[in-house]
Amino acid sequence: QVQLVESGGGLVQAGGSLRLSCAASRSIFSINVMGWYRQAPGKQRELVATITSGGNANYADSVKGRFTISRDNGENTVWLQMNSLKPEDTAVYYCNAIALVATYWGQGTQVTVSS
Repeated sequence: QVQLVESGGGLVQAGGSLRLSCAASRSIFSINVMGWYRQAPGKQRELVATITSGGNANYADSVKGRFTISRDNGENTVWLQMNSLKPEDTAVYYCNAIALVATYWGQGTQVTVSS
């Protein structure tokens, strides 16, 4: 079992930046893939970015060049640096961990980008 707690969301103007954090309740060293997803009102949850234990990152086309995912296995934390934010980035952002036997989700953190 692992609990994931997101933080860092908030209200920001278009063009601004936010840094989301995801703190895990135990070591993430053995968790191969950590990621961030988001869900806007009335829309399905979608992939934002993932990162493997080896540091290989993958991004949705809509955030490439603006968002950066990183992880520190020693601190049991994953971050999502979001720059040049747009109103369409407004959503609840969820942390995700894909372990060998289960997938875990955090409770989400709201990001609102005003125009």
